[in-house]
Amino acid sequence: MPQSFQFILSERQRDTITIWLNHPERLNVLSLALMEELTQAFLDAGESDATGVILAAKGRLFSAGHDFAEMAHQDLDSVRHLFGVCTAMMQTIQSIPQPVVARVHALATGGGCQLVATADLAVASEEATFCTPGGKGGLFCTTPMVAVGRTIGRKRALEMAMSGDAIDARTAEAWGLVNLVVPMHELDDASARLLRRATRGSAVSKGIGKRAFYEQIEMSQSDAYAHATEVMAAASLLPDAQESIAAFIEKRQPKFKSPSTTI
Repeated sequence: MPQSFQFILSERQRDTITIWLNHPERLNVLSLALMEELTQAFLDAGESDATGVILAAKGRLFSAGHDFAEMAHQDLDSVRHLFGVCTAMMQTIQSIPQPVVARVHALATGGGCQLVATADLAVASEEATFCTPGGKGGLFCTTPMVAVGRTIGRKRALEMAMSGDAIDARTAEAWGLVNLVVPMHELDDASARLLRRATRGSAVSKGIGKRAFYEQIEMSQSDAYAHATEVMAAASLLPDAQESIAAFIEKRQPKFKSPSTTI
């Protein structure tokens, strides 16, 4: 039975689930309640037989980032809990087997920029901008930099973090924060096309590969190769891999198992 949410909206069309940040009157701030709902929506998507997920937003901003109203006059444990929920949400996005494409139509700032960096792939409109504004104020964007720094590299991430300046969509594309920039009227189609490209082939193989990528990317090269070797060797024995090998040898299209196959 579909979950009922207050601050997000989860919709399914054929094999794609679109999860919308849906609190436009507060610029989709990452309140505790919204983050808990978003985490649950991604968990639900991960357990479904959908092959891909799009993360989008309603309203004039993609997300204004963390909800400072929930951080004012709080004790350490309360604020630590907020950031812990945020971390769990980001890790959930990367832990589900399906490819996740962020569809960014407008400003993504602070934790909103972190969401874009966390998604597996991202498409932005020409009107989108990206910012980690803590460098201009009194609270450095330390947790957003975990994702942003791993996506665009140290020097560019520190430029964003220390200056607090926004970058436009074309700069975000050049720096690797997003995969593609398109006019606003093409954003839906471009996001869907990228997701279709990312979801072709075996869903089972895709889920294993996504998990292994995030596991190895922070390892030393030798440890990464050791881990990737074990994962790929084990995966090569699975039915979809054997079907792919057979289809290549026999010069035919492979017939993979249902996307609902357990990974």
